[in-house]
Amino acid sequence: MASFTLTPETWTKVKIKFLRKYRDLAQAEINFTPGQEDSLVTQLMDLVKRDREYIEFTIKKALADPEGNRL
Repeated sequence: MASFTLTPETWTKVKIKFLRKYRDLAQAEINFTPGQEDSLVTQLMDLVKRDREYIEFTIKKALADPEGNRL
């Protein structure tokens, strides 16, 4: 189970940060449904070739400062 919770608004901000860091994701279709954070983590793991801990850490880092530009 994911160690964070996203809303559609916070996902939009996190997604922008991921797209800045991983430009090749711009061509990928990343689907998010509220309550399906585990599915999102799995998608991102496959797309960026990183483990679950890294993806969750990166999302939590983005959530810590949703208005900032850094990831």
